[in-house]
Amino acid sequence: MAVAEKLSAVDEYLDTLQHARKSDIERLRRVILDAVPGLVERIKWNAPSFGLGDDDRITMRIHPGDRLQLILHRGAKAAADDFFRFEDPDKLLSWAAPDRGVVTFRDADDLDAKAAPLCDVLRRWVACTTR
Repeated sequence: MAVAEKLSAVDEYLDTLQHARKSDIERLRRVILDAVPGLVERIKWNAPSFGLGDDDRITMRIHPGDRLQLILHRGAKAAADDFFRFEDPDKLLSWAAPDRGVVTFRDADDLDAKAAPLCDVLRRWVACTTR
């Protein structure tokens, strides 16, 4: 699927999305795409997902309910690597696994407060998890 088709698929998905936090989802999408130029986005696990080429590294979690989280991962399957470390000086991430971080956005104000430090985290995450 071409990049333009993937972009169109995400636009179409968001156009029809019924979600209490749709405006936050669209804002977070923009933050992600602005933070890491060149990311490819697609719909995966019923939410926007981002990566370089076919390697997803950032996935939104928007279900169930009015949830809005960002999952930073090293691929679809957890990678066993005792040497992987990631610095999070702003303490945005909670760690679901040693190689899988989660950023939770409570509301629009929380998203706004985290947007600037999140950009740095996203750039570094993609750089250190993409070969």
